[in-house]
Amino acid sequence: MVNVLFLITAIIFEVIGTTLMKLSNGLTVLLPSIGLFVFYILSFSCLSMSLRTLDVSLAYAVWSGFGTALIAAIGVIFFHEQINPVKIISLAFIIIGVVGLNLSGIKH
Repeated sequence: MVNVLFLITAIIFEVIGTTLMKLSNGLTVLLPSIGLFVFYILSFSCLSMSLRTLDVSLAYAVWSGFGTALIAAIGVIFFHEQINPVKIISLAFIIIGVVGLNLSGIKH
């Protein structure tokens, strides 16, 4: 259970780091630039800790899939990015894929 919490924390840190990447304006704004590196280090550290018992294929799929979906939502809500049916369907396929991996009987 602790390793699942590490994975969830890794996702949160990755989403914060990616949001700061956008706010860094191509690494030209100091604090968001520093923050993005700090949060990515924290994210990879937590992801590594989660891999003590979780399968790498499952953990990475969950980490990247949910991170991608959350960043897409943040982009639409906070950065006013366009949303269209193709983007929604594509994000749904990512989430379906992650759920499918969880249900596939992979031992973790």
